[in-house]
Amino acid sequence: MMHEQVVNYSVEGTNCKGFLVYDETVKERKPGILIAHAYKGLDAFAKDKARELAKLGYVAFAADNYGEGKTVATAEEARQLMLPLFVDRATLRKRIAAALETFKKQPQVDSDNIGAIGFCFGGLTVIELLRSGTGCKGAVSFHGVLGSTLGETQAKLEPNHYTPHTSLLILNGYEDTMVPEKDISSIEKELNEAQIDWQLTTYGHSKHAFMVPTANEGVFKYNPVVAKRAWQAMELFFNEILIK
Repeated sequence: MMHEQVVNYSVEGTNCKGFLVYDETVKERKPGILIAHAYKGLDAFAKDKARELAKLGYVAFAADNYGEGKTVATAEEARQLMLPLFVDRATLRKRIAAALETFKKQPQVDSDNIGAIGFCFGGLTVIELLRSGTGCKGAVSFHGVLGSTLGETQAKLEPNHYTPHTSLLILNGYEDTMVPEKDISSIEKELNEAQIDWQLTTYGHSKHAFMVPTANEGVFKYNPVVAKRAWQAMELFFNEILIK
């Protein structure tokens, strides 16, 4: 039977409401996977992914990077929430690091055996988590934002402190206009120079948000075939780097 609960934590005065899911029939500590939500907040999609991960045998914790469990309905509202954290990478790292530390304290999780996944803005978030050098074995970025600019907006970047033996899997859509070729080349160079274990997989005929069933306008488009392939790639990745 799956247990679900809200876990409160705070970071620099912001109250956050994470979402924890695990199989309560399992008594031993299990590997954990932290989830970073997309730009509309800790919504039903992020929570459903937590449930799917719990069914795979992980303890899952969906972080609340906006605070107060905020979710919004429109792209404009989401942009207003996301943009400050996209720009202020130091604060973004603090938000996701606080979620990770809260996750590690949960009695159901093996705190030395944690991975992370993120979608869209969340994909960027888990990459920043690895860049900060926190205790996470590896991460998967699903159609993540990879660059330091959005339109005319330039992010304030932080130094990178990748730890050895960290792994990163980036799953990208070939037709994702939010991830230009220069951003792909830049992060490939960064990761290679950091000498960590990395892989970037590009799926043909796929736009931004190919994992999200409700994505169906403009640059956003759900692709059920690719979504299945990408999730299976994630499963193989964590089967390799996390000890179950």
